[in-house]
Amino acid sequence: MIRNSGIMLLLLSLMWVSPSAGSPGSGSGAIPPGESGAKAFLEHSPRHHEWVDITVPGKTAKLSAFIAYPERKTKAPLVIVIHEVFGLTDWVRAVTDQLAADGFIAIAPDMLSGRGLGGGGTERFASRDDVVKAVRELSAPDVVGMLDAVSRYGRSLPAASGRYGVIGFCWGGGQSFHYAVVKPDLGAAVVYYGTSPQPEELTTVRAPVLGLYGEDDARVNTTVGPAEAKMKELGKTFVTHTFKGAGHGFLRAQGERDNANLEASRKAWPATIEHLRKYLE
Repeated sequence: MIRNSGIMLLLLSLMWVSPSAGSPGSGSGAIPPGESGAKAFLEHSPRHHEWVDITVPGKTAKLSAFIAYPERKTKAPLVIVIHEVFGLTDWVRAVTDQLAADGFIAIAPDMLSGRGLGGGGTERFASRDDVVKAVRELSAPDVVGMLDAVSRYGRSLPAASGRYGVIGFCWGGGQSFHYAVVKPDLGAAVVYYGTSPQPEELTTVRAPVLGLYGEDDARVNTTVGPAEAKMKELGKTFVTHTFKGAGHGFLRAQGERDNANLEASRKAWPATIEHLRKYLE
């Protein structure tokens, strides 16, 4: 028996994961954690994780990617997770893990692979500001080339069904929508508070797109209406939800904005999983 109350409290704190951050599992109400709970979430996950290096044609540096596998009897669809402008963080990895909890093989590539100090990725930049600058300097063709390489790798996995989709956040949300523009075989796309393509670009979209936005995010939201109108005109699927009082980055910043971001997250994540299951399973 442990009699020291300090030790007992320490052990309990290591075992505890905030309900508001989600729990590292599947089931009703399970959502990814906010940024502050991401590391603990990953440490307590029961799922299998891997780091892999993926060859990108025409590039010397390998693309580093984090994979989380679901526990299921049948082959699983693939979901590619496109990180925020802050690079591949613990929070993005925790989102990837929750997607696996919800039944998908999820892969999060580090789009800054080979660009950091000594040929490293996100973790080898001196500051978050440097990461943001480097992400913003990535060209659209380079991003598509990396996502294509991840798609080929992921769909070739023995446990993969062959169906695939993308989900992106912030900068990655815009890239998710853009990938739907250039990849006619994409099964589904989810956009979290990312800017929309120009309406004239949307004629090539075939994948059903889900867009999830905070009400207080005018920079992004001003691009949604024109895209929504054009997609409707073209007879394409673009379902949008704008959450009252929530701001940009609400799924990561769940503790901010007087609970509005958390409430948005609790509504947005079930809609995400419903969309991905509907079009990928």
